[in-house]
Amino acid sequence: MKLEEVNCCQIQEWYPNFKSVSIKTVIHELQESFIQYLVEDFGAFLLPTSVSNENGMPNRIHKPEDEEDYQVLERSEDESEYPSPPPSFQELELKLKESIESLGGTVFPKLNWSSPKDTAWISSTGTLKCTSFSEISLLLKSSDSVIHDLRHPYDSCSDKTLSRPPHFYLALRKWYPSLRPEMEFHCFFLCSLLVGISQREVTAFY
Repeated sequence: MKLEEVNCCQIQEWYPNFKSVSIKTVIHELQESFIQYLVEDFGAFLLPTSVSNENGMPNRIHKPEDEEDYQVLERSEDESEYPSPPPSFQELELKLKESIESLGGTVFPKLNWSSPKDTAWISSTGTLKCTSFSEISLLLKSSDSVIHDLRHPYDSCSDKTLSRPPHFYLALRKWYPSLRPEMEFHCFFLCSLLVGISQREVTAFY
């Protein structure tokens, strides 16, 4: 596989050509500080501070007996014992909020190549359906698929000269509840002829 071929598979490269027959999508270039937030390990799992006070963490059933698992620590004079405050990406959050509203209020996220499909289980719905910047951040930050795209996108290239592309993009794709995994397929064409087809969902057989 060539580096050029991998680059052609990025959504910001192919979507403009197939816009009329693809899922409605809004694409944003991501700032480097947000990329670093996704790849860095802060020790504690921190979601960005939301200017809209939105919470991306799934709601859990509250049980009084669970309170015994939590302890309030008294602050010591050594501030190094406490984690840094969560990062904030206000400008990005506001742009994504506007795009989410333009796409009907619900979207699923995708970076240059991959969606965070391996972290659907962590969301409150068990899907990639997102309604806020916080929910998007939760899925992206938790995803091994996304981290691979950020750190090792060209590892399989025979002519690898770069470790990563100069820019990363976040594609917000309109959420359609009517889409069914068992009715989605990969289709392969050669010289405008259909030469192969396979189911897109790889975790089950239909």
